Amino acid sequence: MSPESKKLFNIIILGVAFMFMFTAFQTCGNVAQTVIRSLNSTDFHGSGYTSMAIIYGVFSASNLITPSVVAIVGPQLSMFASGLFYSMYIAVFIQPFAWSFYTASVFIGIAAAESDRRTVFIALTVISLVGTVLFFLIRKPDPTNVLGEDESSDDQDLEIHESAQNNMTKAVDAFKKSLKLCVTKEMLLLSITTAYTGLELTFFSGVYGTCIGAINKFGTEEKSLIGLSGIFIGIGEILGGSLFGLLSKNNHFGRNPVVLLGILVHFVAFYLIFLNMPGDAPIAPVEGTDSSAYIRPSKEVAILCSFLLGLGDSCFNTQLLSILGFLYSEDSAPAFAIFKFVQSICAAVAFFYSNYLLLHWQLLVMVVFGFWGTLSFFAVEWDAAAVVARGSDYRSI
Repeated sequence: MSPESKKLFNIIILGVAFMFMFTAFQTCGNVAQTVIRSLNSTDFHGSGYTSMAIIYGVFSASNLITPSVVAIVGPQLSMFASGLFYSMYIAVFIQPFAWSFYTASVFIGIAAAESDRRTVFIALTVISLVGTVLFFLIRKPDPTNVLGEDESSDDQDLEIHESAQNNMTKAVDAFKKSLKLCVTKEMLLLSITTAYTGLELTFFSGVYGTCIGAINKFGTEEKSLIGLSGIFIGIGEILGGSLFGLLSKNNHFGRNPVVLLGILVHFVAFYLIFLNMPGDAPIAPVEGTDSSAYIRPSKEVAILCSFLLGLGDSCFNTQLLSILGFLYSEDSAPAFAIFKFVQSICAAVAFFYSNYLLLHWQLLVMVVFGFWGTLSFFAVEWDAAAVVARGSDYRSI
């Protein structure tokens, strides 16, 4: 197999593996609070919000050491181990106990009727495991320098020892670069935008589905609407990612218009959710809520908001990844580690306060962070555009 074919093969395998893994995990996260709330009338007592807060809290801390770990053990083994932890978390829902539920949540950061529930989560666990096993199909790239037949075993042992030392050096260097990058002007400004993406990630991936499932006025379809909501969030993500990802290659207007579109779409979604859903929906008991907001709860409006949430999220993420790749093109690993660190810790905080805050307060927090996050992104993008216009290297700022 040629090097080009091997690269393409690896990309396809990675795409399929992550598709299986995160289809299972995101589905699990979307219904976790609703499922757990229905189990709290039994011997089990837990919170899906708390579980997700643990996941993203540990995930945020892990991102600071991730480049170092990958440098030592390699990407293939790292991804396989992470996949096992994801699968373990999903499997806990088959027969949940509070201690195993929260313990699995920790390990993940480092990486209706009873029979119906078990069937669903057994299927999700199998899907996640299939994705995990696929990582073993990844082909290693051909070595650039092959040892000659006349080389002695001592020379080979010396090279292996030097390689281990180099891995340790790379691990330490990656960690130091991540720390230094945290305090640069560009990264501090982009951290506000990244913080907003963590808050809205929490909202659309865990809180919003719970709100839909808690509204009794949706009738008997309230629980099935959670799945439909997830589908339309995905449609919005796919549409935005495909459209703005392709347009970014031939975009003469910069990244700001896409981010502006994203925040406007989200503000429209937040306003409609504020009008459509009662304030106690995120923390409603197992019986649900019969309260109303400012209009009679509409299933059509709820699903429209799901699409808008996904579309707006894709606007922010495509442009954030684009500008990070532009600013730190020569050494992007520390920059993306900080991006995931800030996003994950804000997601963890948001999942924690989702146990207590009413819906309108959660929406207000996102509006404030979204407004200032958009302005901070504009500032970084304007500096980047000015430097590009002068023909200078952006890193000279």
